Amino acid sequence: MKHNIDVAIVGASGYTGLELVKLILNHPNFNIKYLANTTGETTINKLHPCLNGVCELEVKKADANDIAKTCKLAFLALPHKHSMGFAKELLSLGVKVVDLSADYRLELDTYEKFYCPHTDKENLPNAVYGLPEFYKEDIKKASLVANPGCYPTASLLALMPFVPYIDENSSVFIDAKSGLSGAGKKLSDTSTFVNISENMFAYNPLKHRHTPEIIEKVKLVGKKDLKINFVPHLIPLTRGMLTSVYCSINKNIGAIEVLKEFYKDQSHIRILGKPATIKDTSGTNFCDIFVAQDGNDLFINSSIDNLLRGASSQAVVNANIMYGFDDDLGINKLAFVP
Repeated sequence: MKHNIDVAIVGASGYTGLELVKLILNHPNFNIKYLANTTGETTINKLHPCLNGVCELEVKKADANDIAKTCKLAFLALPHKHSMGFAKELLSLGVKVVDLSADYRLELDTYEKFYCPHTDKENLPNAVYGLPEFYKEDIKKASLVANPGCYPTASLLALMPFVPYIDENSSVFIDAKSGLSGAGKKLSDTSTFVNISENMFAYNPLKHRHTPEIIEKVKLVGKKDLKINFVPHLIPLTRGMLTSVYCSINKNIGAIEVLKEFYKDQSHIRILGKPATIKDTSGTNFCDIFVAQDGNDLFINSSIDNLLRGASSQAVVNANIMYGFDDDLGINKLAFVP
């Protein structure tokens, strides 16, 4: 029996930090040893009253040296730009890192074009993109895993089985809809109740910075440079994500058979016979995928929980793989239904 691994969660104040706490509390081999945010001087149940009587651990001001004294692994649930500096310190102290920000997901030129100057160019080439269906063998050997974002996760899992057959002279359109928790806790004009209730709207159409992440991974994994148009929407739900992909293929295939064959050994992918729904994946690490075909035209539909498969539970799966545990260890399979 493998011994427990002491872990740190940095960024415990946010939604993904809360989800990490809940997952690790139920994990048989990971033990929460250190919780932190930018200020400290509180407890996790004061930050998240839902944890009253369940977990009341101290939340400290984040310090890499303190983490290294007690923990072998750190989950970083920090914003981009802030995460890379902290990850750099931890890695130099021998602590493995699963980073939930965008700081290590992209190649250097792409990152700096769409985000900011990168301050950890030394570790960036060693980061492994944490989409287990495509990078599992690399994750096993990694000390730094770049956990994908929710939109790229849902989009790539839907699109990738069909990349070999997509007509490179045509455009791929991805229409993605996310619950409001994907925008984080910080209040903005778009996230007020009056604006989001009984409403839905696109934002940053064709210009969203997750577009280059999707394009880059399609090129690296699928070996094709596709024209991808990505349009995200906010919908009046707390959590969940539904993605619709529209594309044309240039080969005669049976799309359902291709999808089933591609994911035949993947325990966190479910192939559906009808369009996916948000509710069926809420609270789980599953990605549900459906495909419909009309000649050379495909409609591919996927659903994930944006806070879990799109962030925290995928991070725990990556950590499981890094330490040789079963992928499913500590991962909930029962959806929040009804």
